Amino acid sequence: MAKVAIYCRLSEEDRDKRCELDDSESIQNQKSMLCEYALEHGWNIYNVYSDDDYAGADRSRPQFNKLLEDAKEKKFDIILCKTQSRFTRELELVEKYIHGLFPVWGVRFISIVDNADTANKGNKKSRQINGLVNEWYLEDMSDNIKSVLTNKRKNGLHIGAFALYGYKKDPNQKGHLIIDEEAANIVREVFTLFSKGYGKTAIARMLNDRAVPNPTEYKRLHGLRYKQPKGKNSTLWKYSAISDMLVNEIYIGNMVQGKYGSVSYKTKQNKPRPKEEWFIVKGTHDPIIDSELWGKVQTMVQERAKPFVTGMVGLFARKVKCMHCGYTMRSSKCHGKHYLGCSNRHVSKDSCIGSFISVERLEKAVIDELKKMSDKFLDKESLENNIILSDALKNQKQNLKKEIALCGKKTAEYSKAIKDLYFDKAKGIITESEYVNFSRDFVSEKKRLEALLRQHQKSMNKINERISSNNSRQEIIKKYTDIDCLDRETVQKLIDYICVGKRLEGSRDIPIEIHWNF
Repeated sequence: MAKVAIYCRLSEEDRDKRCELDDSESIQNQKSMLCEYALEHGWNIYNVYSDDDYAGADRSRPQFNKLLEDAKEKKFDIILCKTQSRFTRELELVEKYIHGLFPVWGVRFISIVDNADTANKGNKKSRQINGLVNEWYLEDMSDNIKSVLTNKRKNGLHIGAFALYGYKKDPNQKGHLIIDEEAANIVREVFTLFSKGYGKTAIARMLNDRAVPNPTEYKRLHGLRYKQPKGKNSTLWKYSAISDMLVNEIYIGNMVQGKYGSVSYKTKQNKPRPKEEWFIVKGTHDPIIDSELWGKVQTMVQERAKPFVTGMVGLFARKVKCMHCGYTMRSSKCHGKHYLGCSNRHVSKDSCIGSFISVERLEKAVIDELKKMSDKFLDKESLENNIILSDALKNQKQNLKKEIALCGKKTAEYSKAIKDLYFDKAKGIITESEYVNFSRDFVSEKKRLEALLRQHQKSMNKINERISSNNSRQEIIKKYTDIDCLDRETVQKLIDYICVGKRLEGSRDIPIEIHWNF
């Protein structure tokens, strides 16, 4: 008897579509429908996998990934869903799993409502078309959501899941912030202390000594579902928290949003945006900090922004981390010499054992390591070979760019043609049978072009990697082999980050790990 795995999913977009009394899309209803279907066909139910509040393009769904793991281990014979879109809305995943890996693993995929069944080879085109339509839906939904959120930001409405520390959401006016006096008093204290000359680390230490919960811990203690690391120092105030607070315009009544933007609707990954792309609307809520104190603090922040008297940014600024706690080490000066130390050891007792090193010593360690690498890997013969190789790779890259552009153009044309056919079918201009016949060749050719495009892009990535590796090596040969001292530009080019530990007891050795950019 066949063993079946049932997969259910309910997303936030589904909830928005339903009225209060409509449970047609509920998880429970999906389970009941699918279990009944399985029993009618005489299948044994192996397990029910259920994801709640996850979008169809979210690849981090926990039960979805568990389902795939169990499918790979061949723990069941059939995957049963209400619709194909419950499983995924991404065409890429349709091809990868439903048409690719599931047959290899011996797993049959069935969705009841849209009659998708991998045992029926005749409806493969329909499954692919369903995948395309779902992909279009995701794109359109993403664009619509972005448009709505952008409009709200432009109007100064708060759209975040949580209010900034010092504020809370107004229960009577959506998108409006009101002052949370308990937290606001701490914000005022931080600004006041800084204006009186106290450093950011010293302020953090004062708050920690009084056991004042930091912003994330404060949210958690007040019942908000705020995720935070559960590490040793996760509840402590730190230099960075104080630093961010002192320059945040929300505290003077201005709404500031859009500092980060999503990379794609297919991922939750965000990246920083330049300040000119932020959404800043003045006077949207009551300020916690008055203009006089704000102005004084901003002047003091600017005066302290540069670590050295010369106005130059430190040689290893933001490049060195404490090996013990991961905190970015900060610069200090003593008797004319510059040092890097972990300030986290100052924010609270036993928060970190503290790493410490002179800039001079760290610079020498980096130069010595560079020379070792140069002596080991590079010579005149390899330089000549690399130059020849680089020219050949550049020619390959140029030719490949033309092929990719052509494939992309043709793929877009076929996508449009398929989409137009779908809308013609929806309008009744053509029949279902005509639609399947017309689209079959389009889908087939589009699939071939997409496969070719993926192949070209893989080749391009390999060429870029080889060029990058080749160029990095050449840079070291030409510029850094006989280097005697470092500058900020060189550090930025060569080094991703450095981890520094505490001096080993009974010796002068300091553990150093250099993570290069090449």
